[in-house]
Amino acid sequence: MNRFSLFLVSMLTLTAGQRAAGDDAPGAAYFSWQVKNFAIEQPLGGLKGVAKRGMAVASDGHLGNCLACHQLPLSRDEVFGDLGPPLTGIASRQSVGAIRLHVVDQSYFNPETVMPGFHRRPEKLHRVAKAYRGRPFLSAQQIEDVVAWLATLK
Repeated sequence: MNRFSLFLVSMLTLTAGQRAAGDDAPGAAYFSWQVKNFAIEQPLGGLKGVAKRGMAVASDGHLGNCLACHQLPLSRDEVFGDLGPPLTGIASRQSVGAIRLHVVDQSYFNPETVMPGFHRRPEKLHRVAKAYRGRPFLSAQQIEDVVAWLATLK
């Protein structure tokens, strides 16, 4: 892993936790979820995602910041990382439930991942500032929005 990739991963982890875990973050409460066959089949909190909002969360450097590590089907003016796999066509390779688990807690697929668990169980988070403990990086609604957008990428 080169220095730039390490920098991007560090920034991704820091900015995601700071922005989404703030006191003014709507819906920052944690919603529990169940894994079955490497998927989370039920939407978090029973929420319905909106793809357009999901694209905004995924490309926002202070929220999902997915483009720091993944190539996304966005404007050619964007700068993408290459630490993670390209997300173009993800919906043709993964079920919606598997996509949800990847976003919520990638460590189920790869325990050594550097990808943050955007809605990981609070007890599994390590080295989190006291003010942010017990809160997810992204709200359940933001997770469902990102999943809705990724599910359109066939």
